[in-house]
Amino acid sequence: MGQEGQMDTRYKALSVHLLTATGAVLSMLALLAAVEQKWSLMFLWLVVALVVDGVDGPLARKFDTKHNWPTYDGVLMDLIVDYLTYVFIPAYALFKSGLLPGWTGWLAIIAITYASVIYFADTRMKTKDNSFSGFPACWNMVVLVMFALQPGYWIILGVVLALAVAMFFPLKFIHPTRTIRWRWLSLPVAAAWTVFAALAAWLNFQEGTIAHWGLVVTSIYLMLVGIVQQIVPERG
Repeated sequence: MGQEGQMDTRYKALSVHLLTATGAVLSMLALLAAVEQKWSLMFLWLVVALVVDGVDGPLARKFDTKHNWPTYDGVLMDLIVDYLTYVFIPAYALFKSGLLPGWTGWLAIIAITYASVIYFADTRMKTKDNSFSGFPACWNMVVLVMFALQPGYWIILGVVLALAVAMFFPLKFIHPTRTIRWRWLSLPVAAAWTVFAALAAWLNFQEGTIAHWGLVVTSIYLMLVGIVQQIVPERG
């Protein structure tokens, strides 16, 4: 590769870093919407941030950002943005929305934020097949489903506490783009979840829409498929 081609690759690597950094702006837009309790708008911004997070990783590997633009640490940048969009803002929304009254809201946000920051710093987070060991703190997805379905507060609290504990158990949760096993199915399911999530937020979480049922089905798959992979041995 000539010098011109090398420079072109380096600038492409830089552009991936800049794409990742847009997640910080998206998180601020989501937070501003949350402060005004515009929950649908908040989740729409978080869905956009989720899409950005879904594409910047493959692009970073394609253009080898660690080698071609090592000035910025893309992993660290991604973790900062992810904590805002996956953890902090969804926890705030859950607390301020009234879905968890009184002490239940306090318990939930303490469990979410405290357990998640420990999980994000865990060097054992990833498995050999690039899945996650333990629930990967995808609270943006969990809280969005709770907004859509609005079950009783005891159910919400139970789910939150169970998933917070599940962060620290050797339970496998897939990465839709990086877990190779069954990726032919997992990737379309993850894409469908994103579409259903955006549609549910766009419709202001109206009951009985196809988005609700789609969220339920796709969420169950994404939550359990990794555990199923642990139980069902892979054929040689």
